[in-house]
Amino acid sequence: MVTVLLIFHALVSIALIGAVTHQAAGTFREPTPPQTFLGRFAATRGAPYTNTIIILFLINCALGNLVYPQYRLDVRPTLEDLNMRSANGIFEIKEHLAMIGAFMLPVYWLIWRTPLIPEAATARRWLTTILAFIVWWNLVVGHILNNIRGFGQ
Repeated sequence: MVTVLLIFHALVSIALIGAVTHQAAGTFREPTPPQTFLGRFAATRGAPYTNTIIILFLINCALGNLVYPQYRLDVRPTLEDLNMRSANGIFEIKEHLAMIGAFMLPVYWLIWRTPLIPEAATARRWLTTILAFIVWWNLVVGHILNNIRGFGQ
């Protein structure tokens, strides 16, 4: 059952990464018509992604909380036995960043609420970029730790 939850957790993470990266790229786009692949990738209206990103983030946190006891029982002791303190440390950072991201969501929702306030463009850009960093960090760290000592081994 934990393996199924972990796979679902990873799939939700991938969907979340796609949405938040797309939105973050859109905050940095130039007002000129997109001519390149990256320009077309960034040529998006970010506001419609907001509720989806919030829902995916909260689902992902909930799934992470369901998988966490198994991590504490199986993976973390193995990392400690192998003297891999840095791996445990980056997971601790992952947990903290997830909570920081969760607490950022109400402000994130307010600044992306339509109609968009032009004066909040810089806040939207950087808040979305920070949220994208948190999501990317958490996916990469979770994937690396699962590769070091995956569940069910």
